[in-house]
Amino acid sequence: MRLFKTIGHLQAFLKQAKTKGARIGFVPTMGALHEGHLELIRRAASENDLTVCSIYVNPTQFNELSDLEKYPRTPEKDIFLLREVGSLAVFFPTDAEIYPEGPTKAPLVDLGHLNEVQEARFRPGHFDGVVQVVARLLNLVQPDLLYMGQKDYQQVLVIRRLLEQQSLSTQLVVCPIVREKDGLAMSSRNVRLDPGYRQKASFIYECLQEAAALLDQKPIATIQQNALDKLTAAGFRPEYFEIAAHDTLLPLASVQTGTTAVITTAVWAGEVRLIDNCLAPINF
Repeated sequence: MRLFKTIGHLQAFLKQAKTKGARIGFVPTMGALHEGHLELIRRAASENDLTVCSIYVNPTQFNELSDLEKYPRTPEKDIFLLREVGSLAVFFPTDAEIYPEGPTKAPLVDLGHLNEVQEARFRPGHFDGVVQVVARLLNLVQPDLLYMGQKDYQQVLVIRRLLEQQSLSTQLVVCPIVREKDGLAMSSRNVRLDPGYRQKASFIYECLQEAAALLDQKPIATIQQNALDKLTAAGFRPEYFEIAAHDTLLPLASVQTGTTAVITTAVWAGEVRLIDNCLAPINF
């Protein structure tokens, strides 16, 4: 494993690798690594000659300063975990390296309705910040393959839009959600859950699965409202629970055989905001 803190040193290393014809995989993270991140990195390592993992808590994608300050930072643990994974270059930049002229959320691409629905409704400007940092990192690394997890489903569609609009040659690889044994989607935020909410947090995934099973039995509006009611009754504060087209996130009024829906939710578990989703192929 090689550790880099400056763009110059990283790019000099990558230039040598690319000169030798190395295929480059890239996994951008904000650290506080867990098994979900490691699965992305392992897959990248298995499919490329060299994998780059960035660890950078991007300030422009946080809506609240308090959330940025509370975001878990575990650099020593992260480095320890990464030492076990393949041929790896780790990029640990500072804010000054990524934003030499200061952080900005200036829109780089037209996200259309993706900047209006679901996460974007509750986190205005979030995806403009995500696009800013991912675009900068892609320009620095210039990978062949970019690996992202399905858990941040809307983010995946946003980055796909970035790649398309900027005609980038990097291919996006979307990897399945990695879950705890009880079904809770792995997240860096899970460590902030108090014991009571952690014990019942798997109920979020249960609601997603139940909704998928009911798509051929009840109207979509009824399924969504029932899930919101159940989450609220369980002590969560849901922001949304929606059934949408998997490729656009446009809300569905009904489902058709041969298509795929995505069921997404965001809930507050005490002071921690959790998101999750599941894909639901329509085969009835």
